[in-house]
Amino acid sequence: MEEIRINKYLSEAGVCSRREADRLLEAGGITVDGVRAVTGQKVTGRECICVNGKVVEPETEEILIAFHKPKGVVCTTSKKDRDNIVDYINYGKRIYPVGRLDKDSEGLILLTNQGELSDKLLRGSNAHEKEYLVTVNKRITKEFLQGMAGGVPILDRVTRPCKVTPLDDYTFKIILTQGWNRQIRRMCEYFDYRVRRLIRIRIMNIELGDLKEGTYRKLTKEEKRVLLEKLEKGQGKENGRKYNKNRTNEGAGRASR
Repeated sequence: MEEIRINKYLSEAGVCSRREADRLLEAGGITVDGVRAVTGQKVTGRECICVNGKVVEPETEEILIAFHKPKGVVCTTSKKDRDNIVDYINYGKRIYPVGRLDKDSEGLILLTNQGELSDKLLRGSNAHEKEYLVTVNKRITKEFLQGMAGGVPILDRVTRPCKVTPLDDYTFKIILTQGWNRQIRRMCEYFDYRVRRLIRIRIMNIELGDLKEGTYRKLTKEEKRVLLEKLEKGQGKENGRKYNKNRTNEGAGRASR
């Protein structure tokens, strides 16, 4: 059997995303045949691979669900947090959240056992759309909307331009193509606004719709088909950018000689 990196193996086995696997490796939570695994290590799958003391058994069923997260639920798989999303859903099979939605926010989040899918969704360079419904503490002004849409300096960076649509004096919709920590709240705070309620209503082609708070549903075949199609297109664009970057670097190297 071909050897692959252990983070990729765990991702394909439905244990966690590659990012999470890397974090577990750094923390010493993964062993191969009883020996602590290291970042970059390769495996075949014939070994006895354990994560936090539990033997990894590859999941055969592909799971992808949409969940309406209530306020107060934490997007973590850690049992140390009593409000963790996995225990709240109690799905019965090993799944984990794709990305995060902060504890004070509500709305749509996807959960899966497919590590490769999770990695593609989380890859910021693919600029996947996420749509939110936001209520703030004071009247919305034209200047506020223009400022939010044009890019806001937070966390020593400037947010990407985005689409902002007012719904009433205190509520607006916003579509982001990145997911920084508490991004919308920080953006609003920059203009001296405070978020009263924040609900995510869409991730790419997946909509929250009338899914009741605290409940989940499996994605339809059509939703999965469109989602995977969009992800493949995004991956193609990223590969194209890498190729062009390499071509540019090669050209620069030849010129320098």
